[in-house]
Parts: sequence; C-alpha cells; structure tokens
Amino acid sequence: MEQNLADRIAADPNYQLLKTTRSRFGWRLTIAMLVVYYGYVLLIAFDKSVLAARIGSGAMTWGIPLGFGVIIFTMVVTGIYVRRANSEFDELTERVKREALK
Repeated sequence: MEQNLADRIAADPNYQLLKTTRSRFGWRLTIAMLVVYYGYVLLIAFDKSVLAARIGSGAMTWGIPLGFGVIIFTMVVTGIYVRRANSEFDELTERVKREALK
C-alpha cells in the first residue's frame, strides 16, 4: 500500500512542479552564495591590497565591511528561501498531500 502511495505522489503534477521549482530555486541561491563567498576568498588570496586599503583616515580597511557584507548576504539569501518556502512551496506540498490522500 505504501508503494502505491509513493507512486501516486511521484506521478502527481503538483509534486513534479514542487520538485523542479524548489530544486531550480535552491541551485540559483546556492550559486549566488558560492559566487559571493568564493569571490571574497579569492579577493583575499589574490589581491590583498584591495581589502587592506583604508577607508578614509581611520584604521578600518575595506576587508571588514566586505566581510560583513558576505555575512549579511548569507542572511538575506536564507530569508529569501524561507519566505518562498513558507508560501509557494508549502502550498504545493499541501496540494500534493491532499491529492495523495484521496
């Protein structure tokens, strides 16, 4: 009986839509995060002078706000995913469950 339920879920067009939409969206956010993070790391590795340049006449360099920017970007990307998961993806999941339990 459980295999029958799994087959019905796998055949549901809502499940297929959920699977492809969530996967595509997740990969886009993952790529964005990797570009930002590894861009920062590569900047550290290959052009330290940019990050070591002082901002104004103070002691702060560009490395500190750029590092904070990476952290903030991570939180924003997480928030974007959570917001979409709690709306669109949860709605599709409920549709799949309703159809599977008929």
